[in-house]
Amino acid sequence: MTRPTPRVQPRALRVLLCSTALCSALLPDSARALQDTTRDRMRDSLTTLRPMRVTGRLDDLIGVASSAAQGRVGRADLRQRPLLREGELLEVVPGMILTQHSGDGKANQMFVRGFNLDHGTDFQTRIESMPLNLPTHAHGQGYTDLNLLIPELVDHVTYSLGPYYAELGDFGSAGGATLNLVRALPQSIAQVEGGAWGFRRAVAAGSRTAGAHTMLLGGEAKGYDGPWDVAQGLSKRSGVARYTWQGADQSVSLLGLGYHNRWNASDQIPERLVDSGQLPRFGQVDPSLGGSTSRYSLSLDATRLRGRTRSQFEAYAVRYDFELFSNFTYFLDDEANGDQIRQRDGRTIFGFNVEQQRVFTPGRMAHQWRYGVQSRWDNADVSLARTTSRAFHDMVRADVVKQGSIGAWSAIVTRWLPQWRSTLGARLDGYRFDVNSDLPVNSGSRTAMLASPKASLAYAPSSRVELYLGGGLGFHSNDARGTTIRIDPASGDSVDAVDPLVRSRGGELGMRMSGARDLRTTISLWTLRLDSELLFVGDAGTTEPQGRSARTGITIANFWRPLRTLAVDGDVSFTRARYVDEPAGEQSVPGALEAVIAAGVQWSPMPNGPAAVVRVRHFGAHPLIEDNTVRGRSTTLLNASIGVPLRSVRLTASVLNLLGSRGRDVQYFYASRLRGEPAGGLDDVHFHPVEPRQVRVGVSLGNWRGMSTPE
Repeated sequence: MTRPTPRVQPRALRVLLCSTALCSALLPDSARALQDTTRDRMRDSLTTLRPMRVTGRLDDLIGVASSAAQGRVGRADLRQRPLLREGELLEVVPGMILTQHSGDGKANQMFVRGFNLDHGTDFQTRIESMPLNLPTHAHGQGYTDLNLLIPELVDHVTYSLGPYYAELGDFGSAGGATLNLVRALPQSIAQVEGGAWGFRRAVAAGSRTAGAHTMLLGGEAKGYDGPWDVAQGLSKRSGVARYTWQGADQSVSLLGLGYHNRWNASDQIPERLVDSGQLPRFGQVDPSLGGSTSRYSLSLDATRLRGRTRSQFEAYAVRYDFELFSNFTYFLDDEANGDQIRQRDGRTIFGFNVEQQRVFTPGRMAHQWRYGVQSRWDNADVSLARTTSRAFHDMVRADVVKQGSIGAWSAIVTRWLPQWRSTLGARLDGYRFDVNSDLPVNSGSRTAMLASPKASLAYAPSSRVELYLGGGLGFHSNDARGTTIRIDPASGDSVDAVDPLVRSRGGELGMRMSGARDLRTTISLWTLRLDSELLFVGDAGTTEPQGRSARTGITIANFWRPLRTLAVDGDVSFTRARYVDEPAGEQSVPGALEAVIAAGVQWSPMPNGPAAVVRVRHFGAHPLIEDNTVRGRSTTLLNASIGVPLRSVRLTASVLNLLGSRGRDVQYFYASRLRGEPAGGLDDVHFHPVEPRQVRVGVSLGNWRGMSTPE
C-alpha cells in the first residue's frame, strides 16, 4: 500500500525521534546500538501525526511496547483473512474468538482470556476515538456491535491485553482494541461478491486528494439468508465519509459513519430436540425472532505538534437505535403466550478525548509524559417487554437513563539505563447514574469514583529480546439500572442494588523476541481477578450474582516468514478461570474457554500477483456449569481463500468451513420448556451450530494492488 509521505520539518522530525523517550543523544554510547535498531519503528508507532504505514503485522515492538500483550496488525493481513462475519477482524488479537448465537445483525459473542465477554463487557473496543461498548444497554452491559464495519476500509488494528494501560478505562479489564479506518486510498474500490444461501455483497469506495485536502467516500450493501430453516433475510447498509486536512505539523479529520441492519434470528436450540430428530440442526423453535439496528455518528480528530509537545483533541456524537426479539426458554415462564421478549434501546452519545504527549530530558535520562481526559455522556431510553410473534402484550420495565463519566489519566515512560525503562501510570474515573424507571421504587441516582494505578518495567538484554513485568488495577461499570434497583420487576421480590463500579486486578510476566527472517514471538504469563461478576441481565430486567473470580493463563503468539513469499503465524492461549468464593468442585466459570488456537499460512509469490491463505481457528472443550460435569464441545474450523489477478480485475474465492465441521459457535446449559414438557422445564445444552461449508466468489477493481505481500 502506498501513502503520501507526511510533510515533517527537520525540527519536528527530531522531536518525533526524541519523544520515544529513547533519544540516542541523551544516552551513553553503549546504548546507541540498541537505539538504532528501533528508532524508525518507534518514531512511526508512537508519534507520527498521521496513521502509521503498516500494511501487515508490526509485532516487533522491542523498545516501544510496555508489555508482551500489545500488537498492531495492518491492512494487508486483515484483507487476506477469509471472513464469515465482520467482527472476526478482531481475531487478530491473540486468544480472541468471536462467534454468533443469533442473527448476523446482532453483536458477536466474544471470548478472550478466560472471559465469556457476552457482547463485550470486559473488553474495550473503539473505532478510532469512538467507544463501541454501550453501557446500560437493553440487551447486555458493554454491548459491542462490530457489524457496521466495512472490512476493506479498516486500515489497522491495535490491541493491548490486560488492565495495565492508563488510557484504557471502562470495560478494559481484559484489555482493549482500536480499529482505525483509512484516510485515503491509492485506488478506488469496486467489488461484488456472491455465494451460497443468498449471500450477496457490493462495496465501493474512493478518495481524492488536492494539496493538503483529502475526501474519502465509501459504502457497502450486503444481504444473506444463511442455511437456517427460517431465512435470515439480512439486509445491511453501511456508509463512510471522511475529510482530512494534513498540514506540516498538524492535521484535522472529520469522519461520518452510517449503518442500518435488519435480520431474522437463528438463536441457540436445545440439544435434546436435535438428538431426537424433532428439530433439524439449522431449525428454530420460535421462527419469529430477529431485530433491527442503526448507528449514525460524526467524529472529529485534530492533532498538532509544537516543539516537544504533541496535542490531540477528539470529539464525537452518535445516534443509536436497536430492537431485538429473543426467546431462550420457549414456554418455561408463560405456557400460554411463550417467553419471547422485546428489547429496545434508543440513545444519543456525546463525548470527547483530550491528550497531550511531552518529552523532557533532565540529566542523561529521557522521559515521555502522556496525559489526557476522557468524557462521555449517554442519554438512553431502554425497555424490556413480553411479546408473542413480535406482538406486544406486557411491559416488564422501561427506563430513561442518563449516564455520564469523566476520566483523567497519566503515564510517564522513563529510560533509566540503556536496557531499562519503566512506565508508571494512573487514572481517576468518576461516574453519575440517573435512572427514571416506570416503577418509581427502581428510580434513583448514584455516583462513584475509582482510582486505578498501573506500572510496568521493561528490560532489554539485547536488541532482539525484551522482558516485561507489569500490573495494574482496572474496572468495568455495572448497568445503571442495577445500581438503583429495589424490586425485581418480573417477580416483585426485593433485590439488592449493585456497586456501580467493579474492580479488577491484573499482573503479567512477558517476553518479546525478534529473530531472523521476521521471526517474532511474544509470551505472556498473566493473572486477573475481578471483585464481582455481578451483572444486570437485560433478558430478565434484574441482577444476577456471580461473585469474585480469578483467571490465570499463558498466551504465545508467533509470526515467521521463512521465505519472502511465505508467511506463517500461530497463536495459542490456555486459561484457567475459577470463582473464588464457591465451594471446591463448584468453582468453574461457565463459558470460559480453556484453550484457543489460531494459525495461518499465507503465500504471495509476487507483488500484485496471486495470493492464497489458509487459516485454522480452534477453541477447546470448556465448562458449561460450575461443577464442570457438563462441558461444551470443542470446535475447529478451517477457512481458505485465493486471489488471482486477471487483466484489470482480481478474482477471489473463499471456502469457509473447508472441512465441513459440525462444530458449535456457542453452547449454554440451562432449563427450557416446550409444550407438553414438565412445568419446571428440562436442563439441557442449548447450542448454535457453525455454518456448513460454503463458497463465496468475488470480482474487484482497484485497491487490491499492493495488498498481496504484507510487510
